[in-house]
Amino acid sequence: MRLSRSALSSLPGTVYRPRFDPALLKTGILHLGCGSFHRAHQVAATQAAIHHAGADGLRWGIASATMRRPALTDQLRQQDNCYTLLTREPDGTVASVMAAMSEAIFAGADPGALIGRIADPLIKVVTLTVTASGYHITAEGRLDPEAPAIREDLERPFPRTAPGILVAGLDLVRQRGGVPPVVLSCDNVAENGDTLRQVVVDYASLRGDDALSAWIGAHVVFPNTMVDRITPPFQEADVDDARRLLGGVEDTIPVSAEPWFQWIIQSFDGERPVWEAHPGTRFVRDVGVFERAKLQMLNGTHMILAYAGGLADLPTVAEAATDPALGAIAAHFMRYEQSAGVALSDEDLDAYAAGLMTRFRNPGIAHDVERIGRNGSAKMAARVIAPMRENLEAGRPVTGAVLLIACWIRWFALHEQEALEIGLTDPRADALRQICADARDDHRAQAEAFLAMEEVFGPPLPDHDTQVAAIADMLRRLTDGDARVVLREVARACS
Repeated sequence: MRLSRSALSSLPGTVYRPRFDPALLKTGILHLGCGSFHRAHQVAATQAAIHHAGADGLRWGIASATMRRPALTDQLRQQDNCYTLLTREPDGTVASVMAAMSEAIFAGADPGALIGRIADPLIKVVTLTVTASGYHITAEGRLDPEAPAIREDLERPFPRTAPGILVAGLDLVRQRGGVPPVVLSCDNVAENGDTLRQVVVDYASLRGDDALSAWIGAHVVFPNTMVDRITPPFQEADVDDARRLLGGVEDTIPVSAEPWFQWIIQSFDGERPVWEAHPGTRFVRDVGVFERAKLQMLNGTHMILAYAGGLADLPTVAEAATDPALGAIAAHFMRYEQSAGVALSDEDLDAYAAGLMTRFRNPGIAHDVERIGRNGSAKMAARVIAPMRENLEAGRPVTGAVLLIACWIRWFALHEQEALEIGLTDPRADALRQICADARDDHRAQAEAFLAMEEVFGPPLPDHDTQVAAIADMLRRLTDGDARVVLREVARACS
């Protein structure tokens, strides 16, 4: 038997299941980017909200659109949009069936229809998880008009990027005289709501429609949010675990997640689900302090674990964080470099940092460093360079940031030489590989050329030449020696 609405009644009593009839759901939310994180995070919170509201909650079903994976849409439809959430506790796994998705859509099948859904009066909220690269932003948080996907979008009758789809849908709302939905970014982007608003306004201007740009800026609400839940990519073992926990019922698309859940949302007016019914969801006036703590201390530390771990043959975050040398570097980097500008007390910073390292070391979460290392050029400015700049201005050490940047450059250098077994995904991969090819044996030239890319790093760092020299020296050490030895040396220097 395959998981479906009709199979829910036959599941073991140990499985958490929806306390409503999924067939009665109506669609009130449109989501762009139906990946694992969305299915482990927003869907879980929305299901809790439906439970809380009872019959009135049934209007908050989610129409979730995959942007690139039509197979996932087909699999969801075959299971009545039901799937298993596997919560990976350190000492076991808990199974919960998610059924808050009312529809599964493939964006490429009928982009005009997806645009029309944004203008549907029943859609009150549009949410997004399209990753940082899906925003096509510069280091200044503006839409990059030279991004190939954006340039192609502007020539199409129906856009395919998230900014283009949103602009086309909101334009239809304006033409019909409707009330626009709230647009809620759930991506790890600095000030994600403000950034998305700017990107959408910029896209409308690029279309040559300044009136639409002004209308969006004046009438559409883009709250800032902070999301946090580690969600590893799908593995075949997940299917086996789901079958075992579901008592033999088959689920081809389960999703795994850690126990931790956090969703901080800037308060806004308008209809919405009671998402705060899910533990870990809060509505606040200012998301900034939560966002900065997460972007820098969690996401930034994830990057050093990924890039250094990849060079040291530590393939998962858990292995990298558990490694004596790299784990010590990451903990020191998180607490004493990445906490720069985070407006929390020392006691709260200590507790948050300790909790994060415990989460990173969870053996139940197989989070590949290859996946964490994707799209570094789109993440670097907010997650690493902002605290690095603040530390330099205050005269504080930036040893961890130097190591992180050097390890990242080393990934491209090895990839250019076809000597990196880890896959490398980045929107600027070709340009960064070319830098390494042009300066293959000149570490200072590599460091200078990378840091000169203001669209990645922003303006020159304080005492810029000194930072270039430090990164070049670290590159030399990583090139000439063994990465594990270098990490042990850096760990001793941090202690």
